[in-house]
Amino acid sequence: MTLLDGYLPPLLVIAAALIFGLVFKAYERRHRIRTSAIVIALVIGVMVALELGMGRPVSYQNGPVRLWSGDVASDENSQQIADAYTFTHVIHGALFYGLTRLLIGPAPIALRVVVAITLEAAWEALENTDMVINRYRAATVSLGYYGDSVTNSVADVLACLVGFLLTWKLPRSATITWVVATEVILAWWIRDNLTLNIIMLVYPIEAIQRWQLGG
Repeated sequence: MTLLDGYLPPLLVIAAALIFGLVFKAYERRHRIRTSAIVIALVIGVMVALELGMGRPVSYQNGPVRLWSGDVASDENSQQIADAYTFTHVIHGALFYGLTRLLIGPAPIALRVVVAITLEAAWEALENTDMVINRYRAATVSLGYYGDSVTNSVADVLACLVGFLLTWKLPRSATITWVVATEVILAWWIRDNLTLNIIMLVYPIEAIQRWQLGG
């Protein structure tokens, strides 16, 4: 077990966000959007540094870097810029919008974006620890999963940002519709989605795994 494993990487991401937020707090009133953008960039930078420290590759190592990889069973999944699982990160953005509205609803939207991206970056750091990678390989359909490329992780964080902004701008009914539709399409397309992913990580069900493997 390396030093950068377990819950330490996501805690470091959250700590960095708090430090950056305090450092830039003096400029928040006049330059709120600029300050938030700087903090988000720094948080992503910390996530990138941690993933590199954990040995994750910058990009796909066995061929050219592509914008899209559609085969979730190939070694390009989670290595190219985007793949089917990118859509689950867009849903993360919708969920984090709802969570920040519930917990810090009166806060400016710029602060809520920073909180959402910090949570997403912390998850990406946690997801790329050996602890979680081994859990994915043992309990989910991702039997060949060996972590994300840094490029893929950054794209996932940006996908979360897209989901957050969509939810902010769209009516609640529209957000519910696209989130449910995305989950249904992913279940039909790749036999996986955010809901199934969470279930299989937390409490694996053998019948679901058999179905996901084509049984």
